[in-house]
Amino acid sequence: MTQSTNTPPLAERLAAVRLLAMDVDGVLTDGGIYYTGSEPETKRFSVADGLGLQLAVYGGLIVAIISGRVSEAVERRAKELGITHLYQGVANKAAPMAELMASYGLETAQVAYIGDDWNDLPAFSLAGMKIVPPNAVNEIKGLADLITERSGGEGAVREVCEVILKTQGRFNDALQQYLAKLLG
Repeated sequence: MTQSTNTPPLAERLAAVRLLAMDVDGVLTDGGIYYTGSEPETKRFSVADGLGLQLAVYGGLIVAIISGRVSEAVERRAKELGITHLYQGVANKAAPMAELMASYGLETAQVAYIGDDWNDLPAFSLAGMKIVPPNAVNEIKGLADLITERSGGEGAVREVCEVILKTQGRFNDALQQYLAKLLG
């Protein structure tokens, strides 16, 4: 991961994160939308990202997915991962972010958002930590506090989940809870 230079130390900022919110297309997916005739669109999700998100939930992070599009595939994926904060068809992504922040009593420094394009700017305005995958639009990358090594849909979200949990000392507990459920 690459950190910008004009911010407090990365570990300090990651330790403060309580809400991890993210876009879908270009972040949880490779940004492609597949149409197969009369059937709904399909999306490809990374299994690695899914496990990272499950660990984030077990680790006590509030996880939210905020998408400008509406997709049954996204709804299904969120449900599979235990993510209860799903917002679809949202033009202004700052609105659900503000709602979540108010609901949980969070400050900007406690919010991380992963986005990749212009429609993520409203959410970035409320995020204390702006994170982008390397496939993000160049101007959005210029605003980022952190750029992942992996691209959207290819493990970028897993990378973020793990670094937050490890920095907060919650990774091992989250992993143990995940494994206990598997073996349960």
